Amino acid sequence: MMELTEQQAFVVRNLYLAAFVPLVVTIALYHFGRLPRWVMAVYAYSFLLCALGWEVWYTFGLVGGLPVDARRAPAMSEAIPQNLNWVLTSLFDAAICLIGLFLIWLIYGFRDTAFKAWKWPALMVLSIVFVGQNIYVEYMIHDQVKPGLPLSWAPLIPTGPWFNFVLFEIGGRAITFQTQLPWVLMVPVFSWLVFWCHGRYGPGAGRR
Repeated sequence: MMELTEQQAFVVRNLYLAAFVPLVVTIALYHFGRLPRWVMAVYAYSFLLCALGWEVWYTFGLVGGLPVDARRAPAMSEAIPQNLNWVLTSLFDAAICLIGLFLIWLIYGFRDTAFKAWKWPALMVLSIVFVGQNIYVEYMIHDQVKPGLPLSWAPLIPTGPWFNFVLFEIGGRAITFQTQLPWVLMVPVFSWLVFWCHGRYGPGAGRR
């Protein structure tokens, strides 16, 4: 196996942990009746939404972009095979969605008030969590997403690689418009998903 740099090993290790630990915990909690059905639905649909919204497109470079194996070191591709990459990143994204959901639940005093109608504080929390974590991720994997390495168009990135620019830099690493756009759009999209799942699978849904 090819040797990873210290930072590459950090990225690989944490991606696997952040993908599979929440998956195991979420399934276990649901199995033992500690996680409501509608929250499990949010997790599952979030995975699909992120996968089909951009992660599959990014991984394989489907429209106007480079596949992930062409954008990163061979050692990284060996540690995270391309066919597995979109699964891991989508699981990570779904975990971030659950963190946002939990924080909203927390700030509303463990009531489901924010899961039934639009609430500005909830949208602000999601915006901070979604965009904040994505800025960190882009900083950590800058070699894979830096300017000059085009990323594919995707349904939640309607501007594709053709309208992209540097928003700002952190330590000389660029944070770009294209990579932040899907998580900005995810704020209203995920909010709608939560409303839908709560209404369909939440308390009293079976009596409607």
